[in-house]
Amino acid sequence: MSNSTITPTTASFDKNTANQANIAVTMTLNGNTLSSIKNGSTTLVSGTDYTMSGSSVTINKSYLAAQAVGTTTLTFNFSAGSAASLTVTVVDTTSTTTTGALKVQMYNGTTSASSNTISPRIKLVNTGTTAINLANVKLRYYYTADATTSQAFWCDWATIGSSNVTGSFVTMSSPKTGADTYFEIGFSSSAGTLAAGASTEIQIRISRTDWSNYTQTGDYSFNTSSTSYVDWNKVTGYLSGTLQWGIEP
Repeated sequence: MSNSTITPTTASFDKNTANQANIAVTMTLNGNTLSSIKNGSTTLVSGTDYTMSGSSVTINKSYLAAQAVGTTTLTFNFSAGSAASLTVTVVDTTSTTTTGALKVQMYNGTTSASSNTISPRIKLVNTGTTAINLANVKLRYYYTADATTSQAFWCDWATIGSSNVTGSFVTMSSPKTGADTYFEIGFSSSAGTLAAGASTEIQIRISRTDWSNYTQTGDYSFNTSSTSYVDWNKVTGYLSGTLQWGIEP
């Protein structure tokens, strides 16, 4: 008898009450029946933790909200064949986004799940009433390096000129869900100032030196769907070392 499968096999859940949503799972049973769904040794309760209709299962947000931030793996057991797993990345964005004199907008130039290049397109906006010295600004894009291979970056284009953009790779001392590394963007002293209400754009490419692929799926700062600038609180902005925009992972 064939194994049963589920779609999707990965998902995310935000404990923030404003963003909570059920997770829908479609099963391809291949002649089997669902026996149980387990979280470790604990069996989920049908009708309370999840509901089932035909070959569709809905994991209830009330159950997911009770899980700890991090990774929860739900195992689907069937009457025959191998089990299937749904890996849920649980986050909590309840903390209010820090907003100061900066706002960061972003989209990814490359949105494929696997790519040899990470391509953040960033727009930095001065939302304050006075000019900002760009040399005092740092921006961080968080991701998983997926390998120990050395990395390189290029600033393909910037409003202020690519030569005025700096970058560095930082391995996080305490990895978080979706992030063990961040790429920090800075500006040289000759970058000048950003006037009140003005914006500046930066187009970055990050690659491994051997051009092997990153897995972008699940990366903290990765924007899977936007093709134009949107406010993005998963890229953080700092002014003179103080967080002014975004939520750190």
